[in-house]
Amino acid sequence: MASKFSMRVEEGAVVLNGHGSGHRDVRVALDGSITEIAEAKSISRYRGAWKDGTFEYEVAFVPVSGNAPDGIGLIRRKFRITTDGLLVSVVVDPPAGEESVGLYRHAQDIPLPAPAKAAIGDLSWLAGAWVGTRSSGSSIEERWSPPLGGAMLAVSRTVNTSGKMSAFEYLRIVERDGGLVYIAQPGGKTPTEFVLTELGATRAVFENPRHDYPKRIVYELSAEGGLSATTGFAKGGTPRRFEFEREGS
Repeated sequence: MASKFSMRVEEGAVVLNGHGSGHRDVRVALDGSITEIAEAKSISRYRGAWKDGTFEYEVAFVPVSGNAPDGIGLIRRKFRITTDGLLVSVVVDPPAGEESVGLYRHAQDIPLPAPAKAAIGDLSWLAGAWVGTRSSGSSIEERWSPPLGGAMLAVSRTVNTSGKMSAFEYLRIVERDGGLVYIAQPGGKTPTEFVLTELGATRAVFENPRHDYPKRIVYELSAEGGLSATTGFAKGGTPRRFEFEREGS
């Protein structure tokens, strides 16, 4: 399953979006009838039912004539409402293994973390032009203004090995209610906010458990003067770590 998905109920059916198949607005009937989606090399066949308070469906990937089976042949999913949220189980065949189970909740039902007390001047060590190189060879930079007027502003840019900009982001850290809020706009899109939850002399942790990914952003200044930015989940997963040096150092 994706970390974020949607479902809606229609008369006699459930409509799926973001369930990892790449298909959108898939109408799965509850009477066991099949919904087919044809693609170049395979046909996806969805079939679902409502049983004992649980919505179940499976999708079979059937090769089109002349094409050999490619990867996963069948996915089975079950959805059940509990007092803690929506419990989702998934079985993939092949390989036939144990069920993977996840708990999903509406974003507004997830409690926000307690904010740490801080002022914008506490992050003065973050100010400056920071540059680094990703494992792919792309260059990445973050340019943070000094703290002033209750805020710090930044722009991030990634340039690929062909010398073309492949990504950019607008960033802000602002004072709010005695704490700090990190505001990210990848590609200039709708802003997402992360609350400062931990603060040290050279380390700051921002979190938003309601966001799909990342849920946690950590900035840390090393003893040698380098900067690291780590993004990931609050728990588990493999965080992504970016290493920077001050421009010109």
